[in-house]
Amino acid sequence: MTTVNDGKGVIFDLDGVLIDSGWAHKQSWYDLAEKEGYQMTDEFFYSTFGMQNYQILPMLAGKELSNEKINEMSNWKEQRYRDIFSESIELSAGAENLFGELKGGGFLLAIGSSTPKDNLDFVMEKLNLEKHFKTIVSKEDVTNGKPAPDTFLAAAQKLALKPENCIVIEDSLPGVEAGKKAGMSVIALTTTRDRTELTEADIIVDGLDELKISDFVGLLETKTDSNRLD
Repeated sequence: MTTVNDGKGVIFDLDGVLIDSGWAHKQSWYDLAEKEGYQMTDEFFYSTFGMQNYQILPMLAGKELSNEKINEMSNWKEQRYRDIFSESIELSAGAENLFGELKGGGFLLAIGSSTPKDNLDFVMEKLNLEKHFKTIVSKEDVTNGKPAPDTFLAAAQKLALKPENCIVIEDSLPGVEAGKKAGMSVIALTTTRDRTELTEADIIVDGLDELKISDFVGLLETKTDSNRLD
């Protein structure tokens, strides 16, 4: 059994937070839909961004699909994504500075993403990110994808932290909802959604370069004060 400590952590989503990958995911979904004879729209893409493929694919097809078919289409789509994104991948502005500031302030860092492990490994290797994160959680590590809280609860468990001592950074509506369901404070980025859609988050910013360690300390202090009042 993991021993839980009183430390503090920040759990980063991947797509739309650490990397600007939405365009590559969108193109790979359009390519898959064309290949399979399904209709794809921007509205559908943005409404499902942040969910796992097993949730999205039956919705795209408009019917139940076998696990074999879901795995086949999912693998094709993700390989297409990696091919498209390979030559243009870069870390979001402000990320490196934020990592250093948070770690210097005693925060443990994790990634909690709905993306398959192959995609996560691809990004980690391309951008040399492994040195920054104590643990990562990908699609394969949880049974229920976002908006279920499983991804972030698994990350907190791997960090040996209480959920209420963790802060999530997300961009998608399912991700924000998942962070809240996990009992965590949530910072939302407007990289893939309009600010007016992210009001459930505790803080809303346009990018990681706007964030300071004082924002994170303040969120945890506010949650501690709220718990005392409760």
